[in-house]
Amino acid sequence: MNYHGRQFAGIENSAGGEVSGQTVFHYEQDGSVLKARYSGGEVVSGVLIGKVYANGDLEFRYNHVNEDWSLRGGKCYSVPEVLEDGRIRLHEQWQWQDESSEKGTSIVEELKSETV
Repeated sequence: MNYHGRQFAGIENSAGGEVSGQTVFHYEQDGSVLKARYSGGEVVSGVLIGKVYANGDLEFRYNHVNEDWSLRGGKCYSVPEVLEDGRIRLHEQWQWQDESSEKGTSIVEELKSETV
């Protein structure tokens, strides 16, 4: 599975998460290395880096500045689901690794090419 050039937005998140439908992720992939930048909603600016496993699962670390100007960071493990129209939906388990160690789940979904 290749994530390069794909864009995702949040569609569901646990309380305590800062990603929403206004948060857009811009993915880049080089081999099994995944990078992304993201912003929108509560997130002013963020980056993530991680790896893509052979089955398409993702494991990454993320850091961002939120609208309260707090620096936040954590880790995430994502499992892909390929939708009927070929887009990817990622089912995520995340955990903050800053002053909070709160855990949660979220879903981000690839944006349709018309909206990208």
